Amino acid sequence: MRVWGRTWDESGKATWHEVSTDANGLNDAVYLTALAQVLKLDLGESPMYAANGIPQHQTIMSRTFPDFYVMLTQQQYAQYFASLLITRVPGSTSPAYNVRAMMHSGAIVESQIAI
Repeated sequence: MRVWGRTWDESGKATWHEVSTDANGLNDAVYLTALAQVLKLDLGESPMYAANGIPQHQTIMSRTFPDFYVMLTQQQYAQYFASLLITRVPGSTSPAYNVRAMMHSGAIVESQIAI
């Protein structure tokens, strides 16, 4: 499997990186990258995966956190990890979520993703 993930440098320039199945045949990094991309994706933005993403415009206009859509994304991706927890950052005034994934290798990856 292969997926592309983007990172930004200090000046805001985006760079795309390929993430593929590892040497042991595990796709944990692939699915983790895809999860991060979906959390950043606007609902309906992808022509091939229109049902994936978070409705950014509706969230901003209604001033509500997109907890329901984040929960749906967590349920969708939980099957690919030994454990996957996505929780809202406490006290955050803008939508940001802590992602904690336990890989099949036993490694635990934690990150905060602003939506």
